[in-house]
Amino acid sequence: MQKCKNMLFVAKKPMFISSNKFLNQLKKKYGIRKMGFSGTLDPFASGNIIIASGQYTKLFRFLQKSPKVYLACLMLGAYSPTLDIEKIEKIENVNEFDLETIKKTLKSFLGKQFQLPPIYSAKKINGQRAYKLSSQVPSSESQVLNKKFLDKKIKIEIYDIELINYSHPFITFKASVSEGTYIRSLGFDIAKKLGVNGSLTYLERISEGKFKYECEKKLNPIEYINLPKNKYLKDTKNLILGKKLDIKDFEFQENGKYYVTYDKFLTIIEIIDKKVQYILNRIEICL
Repeated sequence: MQKCKNMLFVAKKPMFISSNKFLNQLKKKYGIRKMGFSGTLDPFASGNIIIASGQYTKLFRFLQKSPKVYLACLMLGAYSPTLDIEKIEKIENVNEFDLETIKKTLKSFLGKQFQLPPIYSAKKINGQRAYKLSSQVPSSESQVLNKKFLDKKIKIEIYDIELINYSHPFITFKASVSEGTYIRSLGFDIAKKLGVNGSLTYLERISEGKFKYECEKKLNPIEYINLPKNKYLKDTKNLILGKKLDIKDFEFQENGKYYVTYDKFLTIIEIIDKKVQYILNRIEICL
């Protein structure tokens, strides 16, 4: 019998390696070709990255990955088009701020807001990653590229932000944010509100929802699925065979997406106007 290759775990990406290159290392480590990750980390960033293999790679969109918690260190007076230490172009001496001003500035970013993505990011522009386009133009022209393609703010939310330490010119803070939030942009905006340039010197993702690094411990995906559970009341062989399903055979019949478990399998369905359709079927649960 073939060994089940479905795995879900949290790995810890080190600094100065791309998420894709790190994934390739994990593929070799576990001897699995079909493996993916959720939530790209910048090469300069470290920390939590959710890894799935086999059939589990289809589950990413159904996992509870929010809020995302980051630890970051911001250097005041440092200018970088990447908003981090990878392309520092200028460092200026800036006057020290009092502690209350720093705390008040951080707290001013709490709540829902709009954020401009960094020029150097994984955001796609006409099918190409923004950081690839940015690397092809001189830094003097990068702002033109930004205005032309990336001048569209995205809606984000800062759930919590906490000052960890302030040793001038470095501000270390922890932030709990919604998916899609760029911490490099947050750091830049914090410095801008203080009236100076600023770039991150350190960035670590600590957690994503309930996902935390535990030495690549194998996780049960059912515990992390962000969908309500439903129950199929008839013979589960109908699910195994992928037969047409009747809404009357389910415990809950309201419109929506649900997960259903049976034997060692997981199925995700959607109920729309009293009709049932499969989204995913026969995902083997490997523990």
